[in-house]
Amino acid sequence: MRRFSLFAISLVALGGTLGCGSDEDSSNGNATGGGTSSGGSAGTGGASGKGGTAGASSGEGGTGGAGASSGGASGATTGGSSTGGASGSGGETCAPVVIAGQPLPEGNAGIARCYPGDTGIGDDPNVVFADDFESYSVPRDLENRYDAVYQMQDIRFATEAENVYAGNQSLEFTVPQQDEELSNATDKVLTDERDILFLRYYSKFQPPYDVVGSSHNGSMISAHYFIDGNATPGIRADGMNKFLVNYENWRGETATPSPGDLNVYVYHPEQRDDYGDHFFPNGDVMPNTSIPGDFGPEFVARENVIPELDRWYCYEYMVKANTAGTRDGRIAFWLDGVLLADFQNVRLRDVDTLKIDRFGLSFHIHGNPNGETKKWYDNVVAAASYIGPRYVP
Repeated sequence: MRRFSLFAISLVALGGTLGCGSDEDSSNGNATGGGTSSGGSAGTGGASGKGGTAGASSGEGGTGGAGASSGGASGATTGGSSTGGASGSGGETCAPVVIAGQPLPEGNAGIARCYPGDTGIGDDPNVVFADDFESYSVPRDLENRYDAVYQMQDIRFATEAENVYAGNQSLEFTVPQQDEELSNATDKVLTDERDILFLRYYSKFQPPYDVVGSSHNGSMISAHYFIDGNATPGIRADGMNKFLVNYENWRGETATPSPGDLNVYVYHPEQRDDYGDHFFPNGDVMPNTSIPGDFGPEFVARENVIPELDRWYCYEYMVKANTAGTRDGRIAFWLDGVLLADFQNVRLRDVDTLKIDRFGLSFHIHGNPNGETKKWYDNVVAAASYIGPRYVP
């Protein structure tokens, strides 16, 4: 097993010179609805499953089974690839358009390349939402921009230099030592629903993070997974009702180093249990890893990755809903701008009206008997195209 470590990588431009600007449209409407914040009960409870009692905000109720194998890959990169897209200033492209079957961009080939230090990135026409957590004084201020904030009493804004990726403060989630399930989260509801969304953020775990089993500890993109503000764990996706994709770490046994293997946790019409499946970069699908995942002939198996604790990484993933009746859905994820997994041939829906309506950050733990633990987030961006790591010339 190798830990994730830095190395240099060369990337080839696939669709033209990287520039700034795009005429691709995106929504910036005010979000409405969502679950209740502190003092409310939305998103809590639910039926028990193989991962334990189903819980709060972002798709709780993981499946059991052994964790996937571990491995290593790269760290930050400075190059990038581009797949073409809407032209901007000088006929160049800053935000490549993702089309089924095309190679995906990497490195600094995304929107962030046009906004050094992320300054002004929220004004890009492809950006749906951006937050550097610099504008808040107290946790309740989050309600000014998010539609659901869970466990307000366990949220603070960290100002210690080691716990801030950029700027003066970051978002800090705490899970106290306890056997009960708990989920911190900040969720955003989209009034203009979407077929595709990219979500990028920086995050790090406080060591030792000694958690085994269900832990939705990263981020969430979903389509109608929340009904009247309440999550619907344990109810299968049937192609008509919902889908959900979480980017997270899975640690199924104590022998696996913390925080566990990177994967996406997916509610989809072909899921293998009442709770979501875990898709791993090497092609394993859990539960029942002996059954290969059906990701099409172009799927490339990659090494599974366990990031290091107490280290900031740039996480990004993409969810592209399929055309109804066609297996052209796609889920991919990156770490520090390096593509770690690309799942094609995915069926998420059977009607084109089922669209992405919500995304968020989450720190859910089914049970935390081994000590208080924290996780930090910074520099969040949601967009219609690949974003890439925060660019510093």
